[in-house]
Amino acid sequence: MSKSRSIGWVLVIAAVGAAGYFGWQKYTSNQQAAEAAQKRSAQRPAVPVKIAPVETADFPVYLTGLGTVQAFNTVQVRTRVDGQITKIAFKEGQFVKAGDTLVEIDPRPYQATLDQAKAKKAQDEANIANANLDLQRYTKLGEFATRQQLDTQRSTVAQLTAQIAADDAAIFNAQTQVDYATVKSPIDGIVGLRLVDIGNIVNASAATGIVTITQIEPITVIFTAPEDQLPDIKAALAVAPPKTIALTTDGKRVLSTGTLALINNQVDTTSGTVRLKAVFDNKDHALWPGQSVSTRLLVRTLKDATVVPDDAVQHGTEGLYAYSVNQENKAELRKLKVSQSIDGKSVIEDGLSPGQQVITAGQYKVSPGTLVTTAVASTDQSQSKVTQE
Repeated sequence: MSKSRSIGWVLVIAAVGAAGYFGWQKYTSNQQAAEAAQKRSAQRPAVPVKIAPVETADFPVYLTGLGTVQAFNTVQVRTRVDGQITKIAFKEGQFVKAGDTLVEIDPRPYQATLDQAKAKKAQDEANIANANLDLQRYTKLGEFATRQQLDTQRSTVAQLTAQIAADDAAIFNAQTQVDYATVKSPIDGIVGLRLVDIGNIVNASAATGIVTITQIEPITVIFTAPEDQLPDIKAALAVAPPKTIALTTDGKRVLSTGTLALINNQVDTTSGTVRLKAVFDNKDHALWPGQSVSTRLLVRTLKDATVVPDDAVQHGTEGLYAYSVNQENKAELRKLKVSQSIDGKSVIEDGLSPGQQVITAGQYKVSPGTLVTTAVASTDQSQSKVTQE
């Protein structure tokens, strides 16, 4: 029995010793693996990235939308007299000024009416001259002329005087018809496609015009804004006409810069938007009636805002973030709150401070604590992506 117990204790001690040995071996190997991993991490090369500073700047807040260019004035030119077109004095697409001759209509019938009215006036002037002489004779005769003769002669003179006034009106009307035979431009603008040709008979009662003229200097853009932005727009308009920018539909090129002229007098209840009209000088004719454009309406400017390039802002499952670079050239993850973003710049409300450096390129290779080598991002990348035409 004592021998069996001794053997049992020996086996127990051997098992404990073996377990301790194997545990020590595993601990040693794990520690060596951790040390090796740490050494490999320390020897890992730095990741090259581009950085940009977090800046403080005044940031313009724009309302963006889509609009349509509309001529400041549009006139469909029609004839006011009937007749045959004898001359067309404009070319399609030509810029004309108010008063320029567009079309000439055969004036001979109207000139004949004018000459007839002038002849009638000359006849009536001769009659009144004779009537005045008779009136003077009757007046000088005194008691030798009856009162009835004197009154009758005075009435004759008054009638002829009224007749001359009617002749003047007839002459004026006839002259107007002659003037209408020359169709002139009522406004400055661009003429469109010609709707009638030379030799055709035109009528004042016809629904079809001769040509359409559109005024493009200045020109307007009609666009919409959400009704919840109406207070901001009204507040900006109360101070001064807000700056309005018209761009190509892709938003990459500025076409013209103008000012907001008015807010429509009601909100569209079906869409929840309000119509706005902006006016542009359009001296270079960059805007054309009917053209679709993107619009930007400046409603306010944020003073001393914290601004970073858009390329620094990343989207993750937990929201927006960016990588900043600390003094040890290691990446640090920063969760962000962005309030505004336009033209390659974003306003940071929380998460970054002016003076810090943020990574703008190479983030896909970076994780928190990664050692980086930095190069300053090109200023061209942080500038506005909108170019002036």
